[in-house]
Amino acid sequence: MELLHYLPQVLSGWNLLILIGGTIVGLILGATPGLSPTMAVALLIPFTFKMDATSGLILLGVLYTSTVAGGAVSAILINIPGAPANIATMLDGHPMAKAGKATQALYYCFISSAVGGVLGVLVLIFLTPYLVNVALKFGPPELFWTAILGITVIGSLGSASVLKGLLGGAIGVWISLIGFNPVTGTERFVFSEHLQGGITIIPALIGLFAIPQVLQMVEGAKGANGGERFDMAPTSVIKAIIFNLKKVKALVIGSLSGIIVGIIPGAGGQIAGLIAYDQCKKFSHNKDNFGKGEPEGIIAAESANNAMVGASLVPMLSLGIPGSPTAAVLLGGLLVQGLFPGPDLFTQHASVAWTFMGALLISQILLVVCGLWISGIGKYVIRIPRHIMAAAVTTLAIFGTYSVQNSFSDVIIMMSMGSLMYFGMQYGFTPGPIVLGIILGPIAETNFLQSQMLAQAGDGMLRYMFGGWLNILLVSLCLLSVAYSLYASWQARKTRQRATPDHRVQVHPEANHDAH
Repeated sequence: MELLHYLPQVLSGWNLLILIGGTIVGLILGATPGLSPTMAVALLIPFTFKMDATSGLILLGVLYTSTVAGGAVSAILINIPGAPANIATMLDGHPMAKAGKATQALYYCFISSAVGGVLGVLVLIFLTPYLVNVALKFGPPELFWTAILGITVIGSLGSASVLKGLLGGAIGVWISLIGFNPVTGTERFVFSEHLQGGITIIPALIGLFAIPQVLQMVEGAKGANGGERFDMAPTSVIKAIIFNLKKVKALVIGSLSGIIVGIIPGAGGQIAGLIAYDQCKKFSHNKDNFGKGEPEGIIAAESANNAMVGASLVPMLSLGIPGSPTAAVLLGGLLVQGLFPGPDLFTQHASVAWTFMGALLISQILLVVCGLWISGIGKYVIRIPRHIMAAAVTTLAIFGTYSVQNSFSDVIIMMSMGSLMYFGMQYGFTPGPIVLGIILGPIAETNFLQSQMLAQAGDGMLRYMFGGWLNILLVSLCLLSVAYSLYASWQARKTRQRATPDHRVQVHPEANHDAH
C-alpha cells in the first residue's frame, strides 16, 4: 500500500513538529468562540508560503481537523459553540458541565472525535484513488461542467436561502473575472488602480471569513467570552476510553452520518453533527435523557463532526469539488502551492498526496493526546476577552494579507471585501458560496475558453459542450442540484408557515375596534 511507503516522511522531524504544533494551535483556536475552522485555515494559509507543498498542506489539514474538535470546548463549558459544527455537542455537553462532569464531557468529545476522524480519513484514503480514475476521463468541457456543479451545489446549500446562495456563487465568479482576460488580455471590471492585478485568492479568503467575525466580536466585546464557572474535576482517561468504545451504536451512527454528509459537496459539518445527534436519539434506549446531559449525544455529534473532515476532502482532492466551506479554503491553499486536484496530484505529486493523507491519519492520535491535555486549560482559553481576540485576529489578517505580495492594495481589498461581507451577512448571505465562485470561476472560464477553441475545429460549440454521456450526466447533476435545493427550500418554508400562527387575523379586529 502506497500510504505505508510514505509514512516515514510523515514522521520526519519537521513534519512531526508541524503535526504536533498544528494540533495544539488548532485546538486553542477552535476553543475560542468566533474563530471558526474556516477562518483559522484561511488566516494561516500565508504561513505556508515559505514551506514546501507537503508541510504546508499538513499544517492546513491538521488545523482543519483540530479546530473542528476544539470547538467543543466552548460548547461544553460556556454553551457557545466554537463553530456551527459543535451546535449538537452543546445540547448535552453543557448540561453535563453544569452537573459537575465537564472533564468527562471533554474526554468523551476528543476520544469520539478521534474515532470518527480515523474512519473519515480511511474513507479518504481508499475512495479517492477510484474517483481519480474517473477524473482521467475529463476534458475541458467536463472540467467546465464540474466547476459549475461545484458552484451550484455549495451555492445552493451554503445559505439559508437557495437564491442567495446561488447569487453568492455568481458574485464570486464575477469577482474572479476582475482583471485581465487570460486569453485576449483585455481589461475587465477594473474600477480602481488597486484592482488592476485582479483579486487574488488569499486577500479574498481572509477578508470574507475573518473581518466579519472580528466585527461581530467587537459588537459583543463586553467582558470575556463566558460567565459561568465549573469545577473541572479530574477523571480517569482509561475509563473514558472504555466508556466511549462501549457506545458502539453512537460511534457508528455518528461516523456514518459524518462520512455521508462530508462526501456530499456543500452539506457542511454543522449538518453532520445535528443529523447524527437526531438519529442517535431515535435509536437510543435513553432518548428521554437527551438534552439533559446524555453522553451518547456528545459521542454521536463529535464522531460525526470529525468523520466529516476526511470525507469532505474526497471530492475536493479527486474532482476539485470541496465537500465543505473549510475544504474550499483548503482547495485555495492547494492551488497557492501550484497543485491541482485530480489525476495529476496522485501521479506527478503522489508523495504530497499520500504524505498529506497519512498525516491526517496520525493527527487523530495526536488529537486525543493534545485534546486531553487542553481539557485542563480550556477554562482559561475560552475566557480571553473578545476585544483582545478581535485585535489579535485583525493584526494576523493584515499581516497575512500583506505578506502575499507585499502589496498594500491587497490589504485594502481584504478589508473592503470583509466589510461588505459583514453587511451581506445581515441579509442572509454567507461567505462559502462566494469563495467557491472565486476559486472555481477561473477553472470554469479557462476550460470554457479551451472548449471554445477546440469546438471551432470540430462539430461546433453546442455538440462539443453537450455531447457524450459524461457531459450529459454533469449537466443533469447541475440541474438536479438546483432543483433539489429549490424544492428543499420550498418545503422548509411551508413547514415554517404551518408552525407559525397567522398574527394578522388577531390584529385586524383590534384595529377595527379602535377605529370605532
